[in-house]
This record gives sequence, structure tokens and C-alpha cells, in this order.
Amino acid sequence: MTAQPTPDPSGTGTAIETVFRIESPRIIAGVARVVRDVGIAEELAQDALVAALEQWPRDGVPDNPGAWLMTTARNRAVDLVRRRENYARKLAEIGRDLSTVSPPEEPAVLHDPDDIDDDLLRLVFTACHPVLSTEARTALTLRLLGGLTTAEIARAVLVPEPTVAQRIVRAKRTLATRNIAFEVPYGPDREARLGSVLDVIYLIFNEGYAATAGDDWLRPSLCEDALRLARVLSSLMPKEPEVHGLTALLEFQASRTAARTGPSGEPVLLKDQNRARWNRMLIARGVAALGRAEATSSGAPGPYLLQAAIAACHAHAYTYEETDWPRIAVLYGLLAARSPSPVVELNRAVAVSMAEGPSQALPIVDALTDDPALRDYHLLPSVRADLLSRLGRTTEARAEFERAASLTRNERERELLLRRAAEQS
Repeated sequence: MTAQPTPDPSGTGTAIETVFRIESPRIIAGVARVVRDVGIAEELAQDALVAALEQWPRDGVPDNPGAWLMTTARNRAVDLVRRRENYARKLAEIGRDLSTVSPPEEPAVLHDPDDIDDDLLRLVFTACHPVLSTEARTALTLRLLGGLTTAEIARAVLVPEPTVAQRIVRAKRTLATRNIAFEVPYGPDREARLGSVLDVIYLIFNEGYAATAGDDWLRPSLCEDALRLARVLSSLMPKEPEVHGLTALLEFQASRTAARTGPSGEPVLLKDQNRARWNRMLIARGVAALGRAEATSSGAPGPYLLQAAIAACHAHAYTYEETDWPRIAVLYGLLAARSPSPVVELNRAVAVSMAEGPSQALPIVDALTDDPALRDYHLLPSVRADLLSRLGRTTEARAEFERAASLTRNERERELLLRRAAEQS
């Protein structure tokens, strides 16, 4: 019979789930290094969560809940490995004469100068193995490293939930059956996985920067993990302009974190942010990283370098009115040509509206309304509502804000959109 968690009238279970959501990427990464299987590592992490749900309401939350969960999951991983070894040894004793078998060789110790002792980074590169499709790599890494649910991933990558679920299951099965090593690769293998790794780190940061669902607008731990991984990659691959471009972009974006929410956690839009609260140290780091990206780039700039250049325009503006919107519109045009997507086009429309006026941007947005990828994307009606409001078409704007509110799954964002709808008169 499956053990049932102890009744929890104190609400400890909610705290446990919050802690687990924050700590699960590190737990999965740490356990995967022991069991060498990301699917099993995720199951063992879930086992640790069940143990916490059973014990913490009864015994109290430990002083370091993350360490408790990690220790529990790792102990179970070690037990699993020992059971495997004992089973294999018994089979060997039964099936063959051990005296004729040479002792196993000790694994060679690699002393590569650019090795990284970082389980999270190993997890990213393993989940981004080229044996998986690009879509599967993204879904699996967002699940394992970002701690996102299937629904949240589906929203992030704009595909149906069943499709995401199938990708994750197949990806874990493929990694297990192909015996993919849990490691940071070297040389050409590392280069082959880099694009997917950068994309996933960016998506993880975005989920922390503006959470897809839940009661909080921000999930700072995801932003911190993504930024740390980007910085590690920058030191690891100093000649890769896109690595530096992504790092610069995340430094610039992270610099605004303190100003993006109000006293009660409510979202604060870019134009209303107190820029004195922007972190100037992170902006300086972003400027330095952007300089390295430009210095190492040859030919046309890549998408992350272009996005970093856009973010730099915002960072250099001490007031909203000083923002160089014409340059941002040009940069978005280059980005749309380099990496065309409906989301990039939507962002370009916003820049065009600020540089040339809402009447110039509305046709760009209207052309996106039939795009299947944006059918349930709440920012499309939100942007359209803002343009209509600025054009004085308040009745239409109110309807679009209300539609955007109905599509978002983040409570803070829903409140903001409904408030903007109510302001239309």
C-alpha cells in the first residue's frame, strides 16, 4: 500500500512544494551524476519530495530544507546504485568463472584545462545532446533544470501540452537507451550542442523574469541559475560571440529586477520603473560582455548579440523618454531577418510604435493575429490593446486587454491587464 502523507493543517505542504520547485534542478543534477540517468534522477528527486511531504508536517521543516532534500535523494541514489552492483555481482558469480575475468580498469582521469565541475551545467549539456531533436532538448531541459511543469513549457514554446509531454518522455527514454554520458563534452561535440544550450538558458531566464503561471511575477532563482550558467559558459568559451551576447543580454535584463515589481509584488511596466533601482553593476557587466561579443564577432551579428544590443539601448537610457527607439526598431528588423519568428515580429511592432507611432505598428500586429503559434499567446492582444488605447479606440482596447487577461496564467499579470482594461474610458 502506498504511504499517505500526514494531514497538514498548518499548510507546510505548500512551503515544501515551493522549496522543491526552487531546489529540484540542483537535486536532479546532483543525483544524475550518481545514477547517470536523468529520468531516474527526476524520479528520485520526486521520491525525496514525497518523503518531505510525509515527514516535515510531522517533524517540522529542517533548518536547510534544500540540503535535506538533496541528501535524501542522493542517499536513495546511492542505495539504487549499490543494489544494481550487488545484482550484477550475483549474476557474474552465477554465470561465469570470475577467475578468468580481468579486473575492471580504473576510469581515466581527465585533466582538461576547460573542464567544469558543475552538475547543473552537465545536466544542460546532457539534455541538449544531439541525439535528441531540438524541440526535445528544449522541453527536457526546461523540465529538469527550469523546474517547469508540462503546461508551463507548452506556454513557453507555444505548442500543445500533449506534444510537450511526449517529447519529454521520449527524450528521457532516448538518453537512457543510448547510454548518453552525463558530462560536459569537449571540442566539436561541445560546439554542436552550444546553440541548444544557449536557447535553453535563455528560456529558463525568461521563465524567471516573467513567470508563465502562479502567484508571483518573478522567479529570481531561475534568473540567477541562468545567469550563472551563462557566465560559466563565457569563461569556458571566450571566443564565442553568441555566448558573450547571451551573457550580456541576461546581465542587462537582470539589472532591472528590483524595479520590476511594486511593494506588493505587482508588476511594474518598463515605462513606470524607477531606474535608480536598476543595478548599475550588472549593467556594467552587460556592457563589458557586449564588448567581448562584438570583438569576437565576424560577419553578421547573431541573434543574442542583437538582443543584447537592444537591451543596451534600454540600459543606457536614464529615463524612458531618452530611449533610442529608432535604433531599437532597426535592431529588431535585423533580428527578424536573422531569426524570424512571430514573437520577434511582435516585439518589432512595439519598437515601431514608439519610434513612428501606433498607427504604423498596428498593421504589423494585425498581420500576426492569424498566426497559429500566437493563438493563445496573451501578449499579442496585450500589445494590440495598448496600440488601440494610444489611438483612442478605447472600447476595442478594453476588449483586447480583457482577452489578454483571460489567456495569461500568471495571477499578477492578470490583475495588471484587468486594471488596464478598467482604465479605458
